[in-house]
Amino acid sequence: MAYTYSKWKKRMSNRSDMSSSLVHLTRGTSHDGNELSSVDTLLKILREGQINGSDPQLGFIHGGESAVCFQDAPLYSVAQNIAFEKKYREENNSRYRYSGCGLVFSKYYVFERGGRPVIYDIPDEAKEYLSNDNLYRIVSLDISDMTNVVDWSHEREWRLKGSLEFEVSCCAILLETKENYREFMAKLESPENNDLAEQVCGITVLDSLLM
Repeated sequence: MAYTYSKWKKRMSNRSDMSSSLVHLTRGTSHDGNELSSVDTLLKILREGQINGSDPQLGFIHGGESAVCFQDAPLYSVAQNIAFEKKYREENNSRYRYSGCGLVFSKYYVFERGGRPVIYDIPDEAKEYLSNDNLYRIVSLDISDMTNVVDWSHEREWRLKGSLEFEVSCCAILLETKENYREFMAKLESPENNDLAEQVCGITVLDSLLM
C-alpha cells in the first residue's frame, strides 16, 4: 500500500538500519596533471554542480553506460564501513576505492532523476533477465565458493545512469576526518569556493560519529 512522503520519512526515521538519503563518496584523483585530494575532488564537484558517472571501461559497470554510484545506508553505518575499508586496505594492501568525503542527497531526489537500487546477482544470470539498457545496475554477487566470496551488498548500492546534475542547495557535505574538515573550511575562503558553504544543507564529519 502506498503512503505519503511524510509518512515514508517517518517510517525511515524509526529504523536505525535504514535511511531516507543516499551517499556518494569521492576520492583523490588526478586532473589536468594535478593531484587532487578527496576534498579538492569534492569542491570541484560542488563548483560544477555535476557528478560524472564512472567509466564502464574500468570494468566495474556492465554494459556500455557510465553510472553514478551511491550507498543506501545511515551515516553511522557509512562511517563504520569507511573505518573497516581503511583497516582492510592497510592489512591487505588492497585497492583504494573511496574516501569518507562526499555528498548526501535525498533518496527522493535521486530516484526522481532516474537512480535505482542495483541488482546483486551472478552477472551472466542477471544478463538473461535484464534488458541491455539496465545492465549498468548489475553488481556481482557470488557466495557459492567459500574460498572466493564476492559480495558487495553491504554497500546497498544505488546507481544512476550517466551523470548527475544537481543543485548545491539540495545536498549535504560529508567529510571523513577533522583534518578533512579543516582543509575544506580553509579552501572555502578561495574566491571560487566562498559561496558554497551558504548553499549546502550542512556538514557532517564521519569520524565524530564513531567517538
